[in-house]
Amino acid sequence: MAVYTLGVWTVKPGHEDEFVSAWTEMGNATMQAFPGATGTLLRDRDVPGRFISFGPWESMEQVEQWRGSPAFRDGVARIRATLDGFEPHTMDEVLTVR
Repeated sequence: MAVYTLGVWTVKPGHEDEFVSAWTEMGNATMQAFPGATGTLLRDRDVPGRFISFGPWESMEQVEQWRGSPAFRDGVARIRATLDGFEPHTMDEVLTVR
């Protein structure tokens, strides 16, 4: 089963558009470095500065390669200026209902 990465991003008020732009750049760089990678960014309707991102990976080794890559390191470095907080998580798929 897939391994998922999940991030909870708390964006400084007024920096939401800048965050989305920087996250998009990181996503594009990730897809170039890791063909087939996908990611989803969600925004909380009740707390507009809270975003959640997630994406599946084939293995924990692939997650570790991504987190050690310039796509991730440089991307998060650019994003950090827009943030009040960031919580990265690694999740194991348990069940999918279709």
